[in-house]
Amino acid sequence: MTLAHGVGGGQDLPIPASYAVVGGALALAVSFAVLMVAWRRPRYLPSEGGRPAPRWVAAVAESRVVLTALRALALAGLGFATWALVAGPDEVAVNPVFGLVYVLLWVGLVPASLLLGPVVRTVSPARTLHLLLARALRREPDRAVARLPGRVGLWPAALGLLAFTWLELVSPDGTTLRAIGTWFAAYFVVLVVGAFVFGRRWFASADPFEAYSTLVAHLSLWSRDGSGELQVVSPLRNLARVELRPGLVAAVSVLLGSTAFDSFRDSVTWLQFRQRTARDLVVLETGLLVLACLAVGLLFAAATVTATPARGRRASLPTAFALSLVPIVLGYMVAHYLTLLVETGQQTLILASDPLGNGSDLFGTAERRVDLWLSLHPTFLASVKVLAIVAGHVVGAVAAHDRALVLLRSDRLVRGQLPLLSVMVAFTATGLALLFGV
Repeated sequence: MTLAHGVGGGQDLPIPASYAVVGGALALAVSFAVLMVAWRRPRYLPSEGGRPAPRWVAAVAESRVVLTALRALALAGLGFATWALVAGPDEVAVNPVFGLVYVLLWVGLVPASLLLGPVVRTVSPARTLHLLLARALRREPDRAVARLPGRVGLWPAALGLLAFTWLELVSPDGTTLRAIGTWFAAYFVVLVVGAFVFGRRWFASADPFEAYSTLVAHLSLWSRDGSGELQVVSPLRNLARVELRPGLVAAVSVLLGSTAFDSFRDSVTWLQFRQRTARDLVVLETGLLVLACLAVGLLFAAATVTATPARGRRASLPTAFALSLVPIVLGYMVAHYLTLLVETGQQTLILASDPLGNGSDLFGTAERRVDLWLSLHPTFLASVKVLAIVAGHVVGAVAAHDRALVLLRSDRLVRGQLPLLSVMVAFTATGLALLFGV
């Protein structure tokens, strides 16, 4: 199994890749102009809109039996992965652990959260382990020894996201069972021990996968109102309900910056540099990963903090506008990891039937073959990549403009959004250029 991110490059587009880059940037600029003329009042306020979910959907979502079954299934999946990690061969081409972690967990949580809502929060094995341990110790799960300061916000999750992307993209041991096992052992210790200290709210602040899943889920059709009732809402209205917490900009910056770094790392320029240089590549790539994430966050913060708020402080504007980056992150993830999810995901399910590499066929999938339809249609794949990135930026621009109508002074509305538009155009052009090696 090759953990590659897929094929379908600039040479496979029905138009020159350079035209796609320019066209994507122009599409965003034209969208902004149309928004300024035709969109003069906010339409997606967090407290408005939504209708009750169908009764059968709400019944399933609220069912304790269904919830228990899903948590048990997730815990069984963790047990299976642990078994394969401990007893299986340390070979990427044989052991399904690598695909389970880097494909089905990391990439698969995106479509799962988009379709079903915050699935990680619902079935998290870390939450289940904490609950079981609390019951075994006859302790209330919500009991806390110390109060978690509000300023902590999503900072622990942002650091966790950076640590995981470093393991996947930079670590020379990232495709060894020892490294994966060590990382997830630390992950569960930090989460479960932290939950005993700060209570269950620690998971929402510190679990990188839960934070990621929850952000993506705000583009789904499912949300809950103030009373907890399940609703069907438009994705943009759901996006407006993102909780504005410290560290939100950092979390989305890591997601966007790490994907950009991954695209650059696969470029011909970088591959040629790797072959020529005598420098420590781990140190160099670690610095580039951190720099990419910092660049995204600092550029976004600089573009938003220059606006004039209708009320409140300018320092709060980056966090208030951060939700507009979520569609952009989603667009990049679709463009960058679609083939990985579809094709390497299939390979992972095939390998899962024989986790120890001894010829077993536990789930009847060992003899199946990967369907390479996407790889065999590179023009279609390249077009999907362009559309995903451009659509993500356009939706992000819509969300940013709608939020600007609430946050910014009406007489400074255009001037206040121009820096953010410039940064989004730069993100669009850079993303497409990196994706297709222009």
